[in-house]
Amino acid sequence: MEKRKLSFWDIWNMSFGFLGIQMGFALQNANASRILQIFGADVHELSWFWIVAPLTGLIVQPIIGYYSDRTWTRLGRRRPYFLTGALLASMGLILMPNADMFTAFMPALWVGAGMLMIMDASFNVAMEPFRALVADILPSDQRTLGFSVQTILIGIGAVIGSWLPYVLTNWFGVLNESQPGEVPTNLLLSFIIGAAVLVTSILVTVFTTKEYSPEEVAQFQTEEEDNVEKESSIFDIFTDFKKMPLTMRQLSSVQFFSWFGLFGMWVFSTPAIAHHIYGLSLDDHGTQYQVAGDWVGILFGVYNAVSAVYAFFLPAIAKKIGRKLTHAVSLVLGGLGLISIYFVPNENWLFLSMFGIGIAWASILAMPYAILAGSIPAKKMGVYMGIFNFFIVLPQIINALIGGPMVEYLYGGNPIYALVLSGVSLLIAAVLVVKVKDVDDEVVINL
Repeated sequence: MEKRKLSFWDIWNMSFGFLGIQMGFALQNANASRILQIFGADVHELSWFWIVAPLTGLIVQPIIGYYSDRTWTRLGRRRPYFLTGALLASMGLILMPNADMFTAFMPALWVGAGMLMIMDASFNVAMEPFRALVADILPSDQRTLGFSVQTILIGIGAVIGSWLPYVLTNWFGVLNESQPGEVPTNLLLSFIIGAAVLVTSILVTVFTTKEYSPEEVAQFQTEEEDNVEKESSIFDIFTDFKKMPLTMRQLSSVQFFSWFGLFGMWVFSTPAIAHHIYGLSLDDHGTQYQVAGDWVGILFGVYNAVSAVYAFFLPAIAKKIGRKLTHAVSLVLGGLGLISIYFVPNENWLFLSMFGIGIAWASILAMPYAILAGSIPAKKMGVYMGIFNFFIVLPQIINALIGGPMVEYLYGGNPIYALVLSGVSLLIAAVLVVKVKDVDDEVVINL
């Protein structure tokens, strides 16, 4: 029995929840550092506040993957998990910029950091079952399209989330000024809107997508997959980790350097651009700093818009030159884009930098998963997608531990060099991807 091919709009609805997830994720990425600085964090401390989020993901992801492989409810196999993740993430979105409401109990900075942890962990809970859902439902020859559609929706959601604070201020007159220690109104409203869109978009997927039953899934198993031993407990995740396929091992290093670079960009872009491009001191969190922060949101929206457009072409490009080369070229352009931020003469030239970053982001969200899906057994899709997340969160944890001290002691307090290092990291990932074994591509060539 073979999996049925789905129409483009079926695939679109299946992944529509990613629009809301990424809208919330973009609001977090573009504004969390700014909000934490408003609550009193120094620039060299920012990466430490971000560390709890990937550390939580490191623990949560394999567990979610393991249990989602074994969950069969009226809502299906994967849907209960990304619905729960969306509800928790929406709570974090609403409470993080309002952390000063809880100062009677603890400092706003602590509450804000806690909400950042809840948000990021919840986004992880929601995202990886979505990845597994594509591999569950789509036949092999539609997976690149499936992950590319996810990337398109990720791009659209991220553009909306990244631009929303700027749009609310410049189009609708919502204030972006506030008293010291308070988050501006445009950010507060943006996070509330993001929470509402997140829940709504997830519900679209929940109500329009039908998952295969356990009986149908069993009929899709190959003889090799039927011989995969059954785990007796969740602790067999460690055995699965040791037995991960060769392709997954090779992709792990690519993912490591890719996400090390991305984390540095998300944490340090606002202070780096405010200091290096706008000429502001690192202690200036006034009106001009908020302007710089809103501009970073616009820039993040640009790279996500580029990624959404580029994702339309990824399947055709990958079919022409192969997924590995497609990913390698994309990573090179992203690395050069990050490095170029150091050299641009003013904030408008940063659009050119974002073009390269957007191409890399689109490929990072699609190509590794398309390559990975063909190398792992269907009955362990969830747990291996969860384990694969190790190589997303570990580099973030390492960057969180060393990034702040490097800015303070190695870079003399100038965070622009953290962005240059992120660019170099993407270039290393581009070199490593060339050595990855892509099982599905080899099958196509042999046929």
